[in-house]
Amino acid sequence: MSDQEEECKCPPEGLPAWLATFADLMTLLMSFFVLLLSFSEMDVMKFKQIAGSMAKAFGVQNEIKVKDVPKGTSVIAQEFSPGKPKPTLIVTLQQETIDSTKNSLDFETEQSESPECDNEPQAPTKPTTIDLSSLNENASAEKEAENLSRELAQNLSAELNSGLLELQSKKSIVLIRIREQGSFPSGGAKLRTSFKPVIDKIRKILLETKGEIRVAGHTDDRPIQTPLYPSNWELSGARAASVVRELLSTGELDRKRFSIYGLADTKSLESNDTADGRAKNRRVEIMIVNGNQSNQNTQEL
Repeated sequence: MSDQEEECKCPPEGLPAWLATFADLMTLLMSFFVLLLSFSEMDVMKFKQIAGSMAKAFGVQNEIKVKDVPKGTSVIAQEFSPGKPKPTLIVTLQQETIDSTKNSLDFETEQSESPECDNEPQAPTKPTTIDLSSLNENASAEKEAENLSRELAQNLSAELNSGLLELQSKKSIVLIRIREQGSFPSGGAKLRTSFKPVIDKIRKILLETKGEIRVAGHTDDRPIQTPLYPSNWELSGARAASVVRELLSTGELDRKRFSIYGLADTKSLESNDTADGRAKNRRVEIMIVNGNQSNQNTQEL
């Protein structure tokens, strides 16, 4: 009896019954996904885009063969251009004046000495005096010249646009350049009647200014020999005198402000090899000098 009970407690032979059902289910699922894959279509371009973005995201780089030379660009090489360093001379200024109410202050300049000149005797450095009043005067003169050039440009805009006049300004000097064409006849020094209204405009503006007025006549290099003008020196001086005479015709301007120069062809603007260059060289220049510029060269502009 006991032997039969022990035999009944043993499990049945073979696999359990549920395993067959599970195996059938897995087989059906695999067949289902195989069918889905067989019916689907692959988008190659989209796959490449996704693969490329994934490669960039994970830092994957292209492989370069050994026989190829690596190529690339650098942001620094494209945007940066190195320059040669230039030494800068540093000058040290030491103020000696104690009283700050003086118009001029004394300074001493100190510069580094060259090693090659250590054994040579050095001359004592003299104090350099900076006159503050002259600096203020020059600044005021430059401001007046700037205002004068602006006023001349406004009042003589038609003549400037037509090419009869040219206007230049530098520091405390304003220059009005009168072309020969329209102002003087060829080989003559008498002002044309049609040009006198332009001189009247210039006179009205000069009445509101201060400073020296220099008038210089210029010619080209072609020689002239007439009973009235034996050379270009006389012709250039006579043309400058004609402009000054017309400016002083009303008696409003002070004669002491004027000086006349006859420079012939010594201060040419252009080459005299061409007709256009010779035409530019034949001119009369009115230079208004503001401030303390008595030694200023008339041809600096």
